Amino acid sequence: MNVRNFSIIAHIDHGKSTLADRFIEITKTISERNFKDQVLDTMDLERERGITIKAQTIQLNYKFADEDYVINLIDTPGHVDFTYEVSRSLAACEGALLLIDATQGVQAQTISTVYQAFDQNLVIIPVINKIDSPLANTEKIIQEVTEILGFDEREILKVSAKDGTGVKELLEAVIDKIPSPKITETPNMLKALIFDSKYDAYKGAIAYVKVVSGEISRGQKIFFIILNLNKKQLI
Repeated sequence: MNVRNFSIIAHIDHGKSTLADRFIEITKTISERNFKDQVLDTMDLERERGITIKAQTIQLNYKFADEDYVINLIDTPGHVDFTYEVSRSLAACEGALLLIDATQGVQAQTISTVYQAFDQNLVIIPVINKIDSPLANTEKIIQEVTEILGFDEREILKVSAKDGTGVKELLEAVIDKIPSPKITETPNMLKALIFDSKYDAYKGAIAYVKVVSGEISRGQKIFFIILNLNKKQLI
C-alpha cells in the first residue's frame, strides 16, 4: 500500500510544528490563502507559547517516483508532561522522525521518547534541525546522536525547517524508509486502535482510528464492546 503513518517526536522547541508546516506547504495540503504558521497548533495557548500540547493528525498527499502516496502525519507534544499523548501517537505509526535541535543537542526527554519508539519497533529517522542557525553546532550534535542513541552517521539527515533546506528530501525519505501498514491474516475481522478523539459542535465526537484488520465502510454502524478485565465481563 502507498500509505505511510509517522510521527514527529522531539524535545520541546526543537521545531516539530515548523517542520510540519513545511511538509504541508510542499504537499500543498492547505492553500496559501488559508495557511498560517503553526497550522497544526489549534489551541490559543499553543500558538501563544509556541509549543504543542495536543497531538494533531493531518493527511498529506504526495507524488513520488510517479506514484501517489497518502502520508498520515502526527505532530506530537515535546514536553515531558505529555508523554502519554506521545505514546498513543506512536502506537498508530510504523515510523517516526526524531528531530534534534542543532543548537541544543540531545535532551533527556529525547532519549526517553526514542526508547518508547524502539519498544514499539518503529523505524526511526534521526534528523538534525536548525542547521541554518548561527548557533548551530551540527557536527558536534551528529556525534552526540551517534554516541548516545547509537545511530549511524550516514542515517542522520540535516534540515532547516525554517527555510526549507532538506525538507523535501526528508519527506521522500519517509516514503522510502518507513514501511506501509501491515495487513493481518484476518481481513474479515475488524480490529482497530482509537488513538485520539475530539469534539465537534456540529458532528459530535470524532474518533481517530487506525484500522488493523478488516474494513470500515461509509454508513456502516459500529458497536464498541469494552472488556472489564477486573470483573472479566463485557460492558
